[in-house]
Amino acid sequence: MQFKNNTKHRNVSIQGLRSFKDTLPKSIKKIIKKKGHIYSETLNNWKYIVGEDLFKICYPKTFKNSNKFGVSTLVIMVKRGHEVDLEYSKKKILDKMNNFFGYTVLEKLKFISFDNEKKISIKNESNQENVAINKYQNKVNNVKNDKIKKSLIELTRVFREK
Repeated sequence: MQFKNNTKHRNVSIQGLRSFKDTLPKSIKKIIKKKGHIYSETLNNWKYIVGEDLFKICYPKTFKNSNKFGVSTLVIMVKRGHEVDLEYSKKKILDKMNNFFGYTVLEKLKFISFDNEKKISIKNESNQENVAINKYQNKVNNVKNDKIKKSLIELTRVFREK
């Protein structure tokens, strides 16, 4: 039996249904792998992780993954005056996050305090038309398939609203 090496075909095609992850362009996959999974799961389960009372006074802002220069950090926005409450439950939040994912996802928590809800709502209203960050917006605009482009813009809009 002879095997023919065909150099004209670069990729092996997949028969049948493909997952959404496999249809995305490479540049978009890198963005989702970098931040998407852990941060989205944290947002969806934030009430369970911190509890009812802390859920009302704080929310996760960003997640920075670990690299050779730093440790993985979750930045949490806290209402002014409640920083001490969150500082006392810091160890509990770290343990609950790591137990939730099953491995050491988070090594450090960083708190940023804010004054009131008016400043946050004004910020969200001004950036309504440009939902994604500018450097990611260019990559999303370069996607040729209109359906995928619209779904990615809707995905970023949902993350911004949470």
